[in-house]
Amino acid sequence: MAIPTAEVAPAALDAAPRSRRTRLTREQRRDQRRNRLAAQGGRRIGSHVLLIIMAIYFVIPIWWLFVAATKSTGSLFSSPAFWFDNPAAFFTNVAGLFEHQNGIYWTWLGNSFVYSFVSGTGATIVAVLAGYGFAKYRFKGRGFVFGMILGSVMVPLTALVIPQFMLLSQYGLINTGWAVILPSLLNPFGVYLMRVYTQDSVPDELLEASRIDGAGEWRTFTTIVLPLLRPAIVTVLLLSIVGTWNNFFLPLAMLTDPRTLPVTVGLNRWLTLSNAGAGGEQVWNLITSGAFISVLPLLLSFLLLQRYWQGGLTLGSVK
Repeated sequence: MAIPTAEVAPAALDAAPRSRRTRLTREQRRDQRRNRLAAQGGRRIGSHVLLIIMAIYFVIPIWWLFVAATKSTGSLFSSPAFWFDNPAAFFTNVAGLFEHQNGIYWTWLGNSFVYSFVSGTGATIVAVLAGYGFAKYRFKGRGFVFGMILGSVMVPLTALVIPQFMLLSQYGLINTGWAVILPSLLNPFGVYLMRVYTQDSVPDELLEASRIDGAGEWRTFTTIVLPLLRPAIVTVLLLSIVGTWNNFFLPLAMLTDPRTLPVTVGLNRWLTLSNAGAGGEQVWNLITSGAFISVLPLLLSFLLLQRYWQGGLTLGSVK
């Protein structure tokens, strides 16, 4: 009986340190897990704080514009900058926009709609066709041409205004809407964005399957490719519309007739007159109200079209 006892005792002695080591290892793992969770929580808090600061930074100008649109000219300089004085004054300002200079503000706003919609639609069509061609077709000089388009992104748009002015003046297009629309039809960044998105979201297997089924290139593009590119198309469309809507220097150089001006250049004329104080043209309340109204279409566009920004549209389309 002594022999088995002598054999069991060392095993029991070895088991105790092993179990202790196991417990220590488990406790260390638990501590490491807690430390990781604490670090992740700290990063989340930091990122949330940063996002809140950035949101406040971007919301403050819009809030100030909204508040300023509800004030008269006198209240703009006497009341608190970020709080209301007489909200009913907004309707008085809107009525003034209809009356001042025979309601030319609404003509400017309509011009901005036309220029932005036509230019944005045209630039989006060009970007979609060019991006798809660069992504899915092989042709001589493709890399060089795309490099030239990509390099043009680095050229400031203001540097091209004078050459464009000289070119359009030879065809008698100065002081017409085409002087704003035609230079806005090419969006190099939109072409780059469409090419990158097409490469990632349109598998070559889908195109090959469509061609095997007998579909032509145009039918393949319209029925298969375009639905897959919808998020990128909406993005390019919005960027093009916003870029044309906010464009200031191009219409300033191309247009002189007050009836053809967009809202950005028109409000700048009122701003110049108000700064000079010529003939009692103190229309600060109309400038702030007009600027606020001109922002609303862009905000509505983003809110209405954001549902199209969805990912994973091609998930499961190819095994």
